[in-house]
Amino acid sequence: MLTILVVSKGSLIDQFIKIYIKTHFTLGDNYPQAPQGENRAELWFIENKGMAFGYEFGGAYGKIILSLFRVIASVFGVFYIRHIIRKKEHWGYIFCVGLIFAGAVGNIIDCAFYGLIFDASTHDHIATLFPAGGGYGRFLEGEVVDMFHLPFWRGTFPDWFPKWAGGGTDFEFFSPIFNFADFSISMGVFLIFVFQRKFFKKKEEEKTQTPVTENTSEQISASTEIHPGSEIKTPDPEIKTPGNDVPPVVG
Repeated sequence: MLTILVVSKGSLIDQFIKIYIKTHFTLGDNYPQAPQGENRAELWFIENKGMAFGYEFGGAYGKIILSLFRVIASVFGVFYIRHIIRKKEHWGYIFCVGLIFAGAVGNIIDCAFYGLIFDASTHDHIATLFPAGGGYGRFLEGEVVDMFHLPFWRGTFPDWFPKWAGGGTDFEFFSPIFNFADFSISMGVFLIFVFQRKFFKKKEEEKTQTPVTENTSEQISASTEIHPGSEIKTPDPEIKTPGNDVPPVVG
């Protein structure tokens, strides 16, 4: 139930933001428009044909291959989520996997269907949902919509830096433009990394406890085992032990 809620809500939020941006912004439009060089979070509409954070992969054929890979990975993700739920893994780990899967589904929807349901966004034209003339592409040829730009810091590399390291050039951190699906995937991976000891604590305890239990059982069995021909010694009543020489109490 938790996984279904995370995946469905994450995908819906992602698609709501993307459809709004696609139908209200021209390509390359940004809001609010910050003064040149000022560090300010903004919405900046771009489209990419490739991976997360605006990175591209292999042109048109690479786009198809990447889209197919996403579909296959998502099918695998369904079975994996089912597997970890049946194994009763930590709810936090299931939540994180749900975040990753929600992000993957969100970007797959862009790749698979946006070319069919939108006309092309340009610098002077806002895209239309379900245009009369059809979409700008075929199945799996859609472009992923990105919009979040968070330039935490802008500056210039010192001139004494080597040229190959960007000496004397301007730089910006964090420059990639991303979407809610990218954020969901990154947050899921980040939380698993931070809380991995808590998420997998049960497995570690089982690994450390199981051998001790087995060894103890073996030792008990070995100590109580009676070999054929061996005598069972009973205590000799004549042998005095501490407590045997205590006189009886006379009432």
